[in-house]
Amino acid sequence: MEDNGLNARVYRRIEDGILSGEYSVGTSLTEQEVSRVTGVSRTPVRAALQRLEQEGLVRLIPNKGAVVLGISQADLVDIYRMRVRLEGLAAAMAAERLTERDIVALRETVELAEFYVARGDAAKLRDLDSNFHEAVYNASGSRMLRQTLSDLHHKIGVWRAKSLADPHRVQESVAEHRAILNALIARDAALADSLTSRHVERALTNLIRIIEQENSKEK
Repeated sequence: MEDNGLNARVYRRIEDGILSGEYSVGTSLTEQEVSRVTGVSRTPVRAALQRLEQEGLVRLIPNKGAVVLGISQADLVDIYRMRVRLEGLAAAMAAERLTERDIVALRETVELAEFYVARGDAAKLRDLDSNFHEAVYNASGSRMLRQTLSDLHHKIGVWRAKSLADPHRVQESVAEHRAILNALIARDAALADSLTSRHVERALTNLIRIIEQENSKEK
């Protein structure tokens, strides 16, 4: 009988490898090689590759295996544009529904980020940035919105790390989180929506700048 838990673990392992850049765009992934690396049979590997093709992360070539497509720059822009709309909505819903427990979690995350930003601890700040967004998703009270946004957030992990490696952007981001928190506590849904949308737009602007710098260095 097929082990759905094993299939999911293998899928996540390959997906993480693609999204982290371990498997770069154009890399060929054969069932045999992935099976060897992961230490599992080819059946769950085949299921994982088929699922990854459905999600557009690889292209399956008959008798050859899978070619990594990854997240392109066009995909990245699309994801951020989706986040602008959906995260604004999540923040607006959170402003109307958040509990005292949600407020405590959000406040603690922002205060810790303010503590670590002065110390330039990039790893801690990346974790806290994720924690803040996840806390807003949870506070929205929408399971579907939370799942969708968490998936989008996961897909751009490498790009978020690049953006948050910029000390100036990190300081801006933490300050923006504080402003969003204040709007949420005030139960101002419109302001929370506007500030959150602007926060994601600024993150995209910073990423485009980073991409352009990287492209210019390659020329």
